[in-house]
Amino acid sequence: MTAFAITQPGRILFGRGEAAKTAGVIRAYGDRVLIVHGANRDRASWLQVPAAEVQGLPCAGEPTLAMLEEALYRTRAFAPKVVVGLGGGAVMDLAKALAALIPAPDGPMEHLEVVGKGLPLRADPLPFIAIPTTAGTGAEVTKNAVIGLPEHGRKVSLRDDRMVAQLAIVDPALTDGCPRAVTLASGLDAVTQVIEPFVSCKATPYTDALTRPAIGLGMAALRRLMQGDDPGARDRLAWVSLCGGLALANAGLGAVHGLAGVIGGMTGAAHGAICGALLGPVLAANRAATSGAALARVDEVCAMLAGVLGCGVSEAPQALQDWAQAAGLSDLAALGVRAEMHAEIAQASVSASSMKGNPVALSEAALRRVLDQS
Repeated sequence: MTAFAITQPGRILFGRGEAAKTAGVIRAYGDRVLIVHGANRDRASWLQVPAAEVQGLPCAGEPTLAMLEEALYRTRAFAPKVVVGLGGGAVMDLAKALAALIPAPDGPMEHLEVVGKGLPLRADPLPFIAIPTTAGTGAEVTKNAVIGLPEHGRKVSLRDDRMVAQLAIVDPALTDGCPRAVTLASGLDAVTQVIEPFVSCKATPYTDALTRPAIGLGMAALRRLMQGDDPGARDRLAWVSLCGGLALANAGLGAVHGLAGVIGGMTGAAHGAICGALLGPVLAANRAATSGAALARVDEVCAMLAGVLGCGVSEAPQALQDWAQAAGLSDLAALGVRAEMHAEIAQASVSASSMKGNPVALSEAALRRVLDQS
């Protein structure tokens, strides 16, 4: 068996009602608490922290470099001892980046990948506690924060093993009542993030143990939620999202996320919606381009999806795309991706860090075909 490492939070609490423990555990990490939350601060009002000083910071939309720099200016003066992220993936990214950079002696561009120097952090991050309120990104257990640079037309990562949360509290009850469109997009992101690490060329026995049981489970839970809210399906999708986050932190992702990072940077469209639009066509492209053990894994994924969608293995990528669009997911054109942008997106995506995990290197021509079909 090939040697591998495992990166994960120091502690994970999972289950309904676990969020009630938050206030009690935060105090152990420090008495000056920065809470990063969504744009609606009322949704964070339940979190009453018994600390000497608390500062709230709203996150309106997916974080950009300008947002991060402004937030750093505001929060360094507060000098928090612990950072709490309470919200969706965008909140987690901003909170994680702040925990990493508030103690840093330099700025974000020293550490951002692709457009910056990509250097390791020069100081240990602040303790970070993650409390997701959507089931999709798995960002509560990953070691990177995604930051948009609209002027470069890219989304890139700030990445360091030390950025993993000290504590992740995953309470599916916090996702109850999530709007249908958000559930669909974030749920497809969750499904993508158990599929891509499973077919990744960097997969390990640890990531296989997480992802193989979660693929069909996540697809079935999402399908159930498109029929109506269901606490059991919310629980299962939250578990799948957590598994995806743990898996991608250890086995990487693939072409869906390689393309999505570029598209998100160029259009500002929601990450989960982009991933959902790309997943079926990327599965088809990987199925056509792989052979041997890699093809067997892709076909195993297609068989799992086929079992939920009621189709043949070879039909699964198209059936998935058809189902998602019938459920209300937009195609790439509706998300702002014009046909004349496809060549530029494909060219930029080849060098994306997520592409390193794809089971086979897809050519620019293959990536353009994916975009045409999405």
